[in-house]
Amino acid sequence: MKISNPVLTGFHADPSMIRVGDTYYIANSTFEWFPGVRLHESKDLVHWSILPSPLSRSSQLDMRGNPSSGGIWAPDLSYADNRFWLIYTDVKVVNGAFKDCTNYLVTAEDIHGPWSEPIRINGVGFDASLFHDDDGRKYLVQQTWDFREYHHQFNGITLTEFDVDTMKLKPETARTIWDGTSVKITEGPHLYKKDGWYYLFAAEGGTMYEHQESVARSRTLDERSFEVMPNGPFIGNFDTPDFYLQKQGHGALVDTPSGEWYYASLCGRPWRHDTEPSHGTRGWCTLGRETSIQKVEWDTDGWPRIVGGHGGQRYVDAPKDAIETVAPASRNQHDDFESDSLGVDWNTLRVPFTEAMGTVGEGGLTLRGQGSLCNLFDLSLVARRWQAFDFDATVKVAFDPKNYMQMAGLTNYYCDLCWSWAYVTWDEQRKARVIEVAQNDFNQYTSFLKENAIAIPEDVDAVWLRTKVRTEYYTYEYSFDGEHFEEIPVTLDAKILSDDYVCQRYGSLVWLAVIFPVTANRRRSVISTIGNCLTANNSEKYGKATELQMFIRRLIVFSVCFNRVLACDIYGNIW
Repeated sequence: MKISNPVLTGFHADPSMIRVGDTYYIANSTFEWFPGVRLHESKDLVHWSILPSPLSRSSQLDMRGNPSSGGIWAPDLSYADNRFWLIYTDVKVVNGAFKDCTNYLVTAEDIHGPWSEPIRINGVGFDASLFHDDDGRKYLVQQTWDFREYHHQFNGITLTEFDVDTMKLKPETARTIWDGTSVKITEGPHLYKKDGWYYLFAAEGGTMYEHQESVARSRTLDERSFEVMPNGPFIGNFDTPDFYLQKQGHGALVDTPSGEWYYASLCGRPWRHDTEPSHGTRGWCTLGRETSIQKVEWDTDGWPRIVGGHGGQRYVDAPKDAIETVAPASRNQHDDFESDSLGVDWNTLRVPFTEAMGTVGEGGLTLRGQGSLCNLFDLSLVARRWQAFDFDATVKVAFDPKNYMQMAGLTNYYCDLCWSWAYVTWDEQRKARVIEVAQNDFNQYTSFLKENAIAIPEDVDAVWLRTKVRTEYYTYEYSFDGEHFEEIPVTLDAKILSDDYVCQRYGSLVWLAVIFPVTANRRRSVISTIGNCLTANNSEKYGKATELQMFIRRLIVFSVCFNRVLACDIYGNIW
């Protein structure tokens, strides 16, 4: 049996992996998306099943107003004392000198919950993890942020003892145990103990193609006692630009019951336009940062090494003692919204799905109009990630706008700055419903059809909108009967929805993407949605999936209002 990387595709950054008995668990960052922290489980490291998110209540996580790429950074999952421990950071400020962030702790006896109310730990840095020493002591290990312009902002890795009786830190014990290497940007620390050594794993180099994982070790936990591994990095792809996986680093180490070792890390799978040089442009990661797993061996000097070299491998031998895991073989999704709660694959932005946003159940999804797609506080959307380079997604929209501010449709969405959509609205000149396509590119908003917006016949109750994503480019289509689709003559560059494009001007962090209908209305309106996704052109060039699959990251079914909207109802079926 082989591990095929990435094991968690499409927006699964910063994996924290542990083993409890014969079961492995991975926790991933979710940034500004709700619920917080993505959990998966497996018994073979090959097949993974999603679990309920631990941060499902607003009392645990309130991200209203959080910037894109803020929110949950690098959660740390651990197990000790017969319970699960989860450390997470809620980041309120992303850009500039300051990183306003708070680290919290929740616990649970069962991975499925219930999870406790959060305990505030501190706010001096992010990417915190909890180390359980074999003598019973516990320590918080974290990056420490320095806002002073004459200091490097990543001010080393700090260790602080944690008192389990008071559930508080002992600030007098805080010390810097490692300053990192010359690569700088040292973050995402995890501490392990093996054969009398403390091993510190930490990400370095930022979140782009210079990203790597470094390792240091010490016999003690004394201040600045850690020494870096020779002939590093432990993992990284800066010097392997042609490898299928890029950006590897920032992860966690785990051993198997029989004593094998594996390392889970984030990675990216870039593609390039044919006109772009392979080494001049590393590429565009439209699936964000994903999770890969590499096998680890220990050399004669007691240092961990990635099997096959620090660049990693696409296919990795599974553990010899692996228990084959039953997990979904396809990422296709069909959701009739029969349940009165959203399924585990769906997300909302910053806050939970409540009646203020809409209702779900009895075969329908109802959304009430709130803010625009640029809103950081109140907007109504239900979302899921992209997981395939190539897919189709379709929504059926039954909508009766009476104003150009009233909109409902389908969007491919990266963040509040970069997105596009096909939507139904009102043309006051023609006195008719029309279909328009528009794009927001760093708040440069462009309507492509304008006076050529597609008129909807008066006798048509519902419109089908479909997006077709084919790695480098994507388009929108429409239908009045759900059978015969017409392509809208607008081709959009998918790179605008990539980490790498956005990071050129706005930070270097990953956020999710979605499906979403929109309406701004003083009267009642209806949107039905049907979504599906298929893989096309299944070549090995970019490792495209060989199965029908769906994970609509930037696809969003949404409802938006701009002024005193009473209610906009959206009903739908997602395939």
